Amino acid sequence: MRALRPLPVPTGDAVLELLPLLATALAGELPDALHPHAAGTDPHPSLRTGTPLAPGEDDPDDPTAVVVATSGSTGTPKGALLPAGALRASAAATAQRLAPGDGRQQWVLALPAHHVAGLQVLLRSVRAGTEPVVLAPGPFTAEAFVAATAATTGAHLLTSLVPTQLVRLLDAGEEARAALARYRAVLVGSAATPTALLERARAAGIRVVTTYGSSETSGGCVYDGVPLAGVVPALEDGRLTLTGPVLARGYRGMPGHPAFAGGAFRTDDTAVLEGGRVRVLGRVDDLITTGGLKVAPVLVEEALTGLAGVGEVVVVGVPDPEWGQRIVAVIVASGTAPSLEQVRARVSAVVARHAAPRQLLLLEELPLRGPGKPDRTRLRELAGGAP
Repeated sequence: MRALRPLPVPTGDAVLELLPLLATALAGELPDALHPHAAGTDPHPSLRTGTPLAPGEDDPDDPTAVVVATSGSTGTPKGALLPAGALRASAAATAQRLAPGDGRQQWVLALPAHHVAGLQVLLRSVRAGTEPVVLAPGPFTAEAFVAATAATTGAHLLTSLVPTQLVRLLDAGEEARAALARYRAVLVGSAATPTALLERARAAGIRVVTTYGSSETSGGCVYDGVPLAGVVPALEDGRLTLTGPVLARGYRGMPGHPAFAGGAFRTDDTAVLEGGRVRVLGRVDDLITTGGLKVAPVLVEEALTGLAGVGEVVVVGVPDPEWGQRIVAVIVASGTAPSLEQVRARVSAVVARHAAPRQLLLLEELPLRGPGKPDRTRLRELAGGAP
């Protein structure tokens, strides 16, 4: 019986030593499934590494290759059981979308490889038969990204970033922007990418591709609003559901989990489907009900991203005795921060008057969970004082 084996994932060039093992996993030929986790840390006990995969967690015809921990918004991560076939389908569909018919692609790894987006950079490199270039260990910097880009040899460069990384590179100056402009595609995901940020990047000649997905979908499965080959979106009670060859077979130790009922993955996100395109509005539990009206935070965030003085912004709702929930704009300023009056005027004009924040919280940096994802729970705690 196959078991779940812990896989400590190092940083820097040492991660390249895992490529042969990942190639065997991608082919479905490992005796055990792998659980990637950051080197120097212990796997979360809920994933029960070292113990056998239970019935329904594996399939001899398509073995579970890796079990990737979700970012754990509830505090306890779930382990997405990713079959080798799902990972191959994801890599093939990504290559078809970004560089069809051309094997001369080379990836640059700028994300932690124990998370699904970083792991996929390694797996896609295995499929392409090329070796990725890895950023130097340590916090992400524009200098490290420029150096990694300079070290590439591939004809078509690809990388995956989170929005905060893209902002830092655009702010770093001409050398960083020139490095970004060399890429055939710069995937940006993990968190919502504001329209103003996309416009800024594209105006600088950078080929940005927005991605939507999760550990349960082998990473990004919707690029620029268009699903990858074989991925079919639908709406169920306002939630986005996905079917297709890239899905996990469930969660470790959670047989019959409702998120995977009926062969589809029922996400926690609301979305709009128009003409075969997907527009994700945010998590269902992030929707704010204020004065009896629902507000999607992403719409307010997009409006504020274009306001002078706003570097980064996250919008949350906190309990309020008068409004039910009070809309709070949490902003990391770029230069002189806007006032609450300016924030309210902008949102009233672009979104709706009832969506205008009633509180402004200024921070030096956003608390994060996972790569690039704002920790909305922590932000609600910080914003829970008086307006």
